[in-house]
Amino acid sequence: MHPTVRIHLWLEDDDAMVFGYGRVMLLDKIEECGSLRKAATSMGMSYQAAWKKLRATESALGVELVSRPQCKSDGMSLTKEGLMIRNAFKHWYSAVENCAMAQAEKIFPWHLRCYSANEHI
Repeated sequence: MHPTVRIHLWLEDDDAMVFGYGRVMLLDKIEECGSLRKAATSMGMSYQAAWKKLRATESALGVELVSRPQCKSDGMSLTKEGLMIRNAFKHWYSAVENCAMAQAEKIFPWHLRCYSANEHI
């Protein structure tokens, strides 16, 4: 048996989700695809759901996470703030996961794997 240690971290405000692992994945896909529609499709999400999540996060944080091109052919990209927030979350996630792994390895008798070691984040 080789269990995987998974943690669920997110930031919320008044019980509303502000930023978490799913938002990181969405921003990663936007950066990769250059399009919210393509990012959403690649994640098995509707464009409308992706748009609502992005807008809700931007509204809650008070910053734009992506730049919306004047011309569709220019593609969508992450803003400086979007990059900073995404990278900060990844750093925080990794630090918490490393701590969780260290504790789990002390407590459980099995060989454990990190979820992010599978390149999910």
